Amino acid sequence: MTPPLAQRTDAPRVLARCRELVRPALGRAVRRLHPWHAEITAFSLGWDGPDGRATPGAQGKGVRQALAVLGAEAVGAQAESAVLGAVAVELIHTFSLLHDDIMDGDETRRQRATAWKAYGTGPAVLAGDALFAQAVQTLAGAPGGVCVPAVRLLAGTLDDLVRGQADDLLFESRPWTGPDAVRPHEYRLMAEQKTGALLGCAAGLGAVLGGAGRSESDALTAAGRHLGVAFQAVDDVLGIWGDPAVTGKPVHSDLRRRKKTYPVLAALAAGGPAALRLGALLRTGEALDDHAVRRAAGLIEEAGGRAEALAEADRHLESARACLESVDLAPVPLADLLSLLPYFVERTV
Repeated sequence: MTPPLAQRTDAPRVLARCRELVRPALGRAVRRLHPWHAEITAFSLGWDGPDGRATPGAQGKGVRQALAVLGAEAVGAQAESAVLGAVAVELIHTFSLLHDDIMDGDETRRQRATAWKAYGTGPAVLAGDALFAQAVQTLAGAPGGVCVPAVRLLAGTLDDLVRGQADDLLFESRPWTGPDAVRPHEYRLMAEQKTGALLGCAAGLGAVLGGAGRSESDALTAAGRHLGVAFQAVDDVLGIWGDPAVTGKPVHSDLRRRKKTYPVLAALAAGGPAALRLGALLRTGEALDDHAVRRAAGLIEEAGGRAEALAEADRHLESARACLESVDLAPVPLADLLSLLPYFVERTV
């Protein structure tokens, strides 16, 4: 019998345990980089240096690391078997953030300067490239029997990630309304590639490195991809309505940048008076001042965009749960995985 959905209060414990397991190997991987790249990476990870401690409030939660560790444990393997996979995924995640912040022009992350603002664009790009290479090299050190499928999974993930990023950038040049407008299903596919692929890779790598069969690794990979879409939908809601004191970004930040996010696209696709007024406001192409962004946010909510984005997150969360329950996984790690699910829709950062 499948364990019930664990309480969200278990998530901090699970995340902390997995971070502590992975941190020594992650530190070794960072120290193998060129000293300059290691310094930039440590800054991006929220450390006070390659050998230093975590800076309070500046580090991520380690969700991808936890998915890798729990993926291995869920198929009956020792957590240590997934450490190389967890390190590789964390390096790729950091690489993607370094480049993503540059492409989006984001100047802050986790309430402090992004790497390109702190070190310059060129150094941040180069550090990202170094992380990409180090991730592949790290995973190539996996035992022979699982090395090839693990590297193959990572390679496919990287292909998805850059395709999703390409679509995200191309969406910016497409109109808000009309036959060439971005549709919610296109955005959903982009989110699965850009965000979901790496979460799916983390969980799937844990299973692969743990020696699991195809059905278990595929189910864990699919669960992670659904979590990615849920994560992105909630992130889009926070990008418009999130508390700046918590998110570290100005209120309505995504609207000010005229980003085509899921709440906006869902509102425009809904039709009705509010959607028509929203489309007219966005089509002007003019910079949105404080009054305009407040009006746009209100129209998105009135047209149902905010509610639909949160419903989208809930649907994918349930799909992730269904994937986890579709195969025979070890009960305790499964319960830990289930304890993480609410984090993807209830998080505030």
